[in-house]
Amino acid sequence: MWVLVFRAAKRYATVALAPPRHAPHILPMSPDPYAALREQVLDTVLRGPGHSDPTIRQAAAVGHGVPADLQSLVEKIHAHAYRVTDEDVARAQAKYGDDQMFEIIVSAAVGASKQRLAVGLAALDQA
Repeated sequence: MWVLVFRAAKRYATVALAPPRHAPHILPMSPDPYAALREQVLDTVLRGPGHSDPTIRQAAAVGHGVPADLQSLVEKIHAHAYRVTDEDVARAQAKYGDDQMFEIIVSAAVGASKQRLAVGLAALDQA
């Protein structure tokens, strides 16, 4: 894996790609002590009792396969959650109601966070 190296001069900085250095002083990552608890929470959110259909919650967690009226909201939660507006929620809330919308939004958020965590841990493993 190549690493970006920054060299600063008086008025400019150059960026160069350098081969990775071996770092024998860095120990491999230890097993995640919270993995089982995280999976238990995810399983409860996606498959536990609730007001919404578990298949919709599971699809929201993955980011695709939800009904068309939820697709744009779920995609936005996965890609840019901070951009979700009241109007985005209100469009789907008319059909699904408060309790179902809460469960669907939480499912999408938990699923997106699991995907981001997996990508981050994979990057650390390769570093």
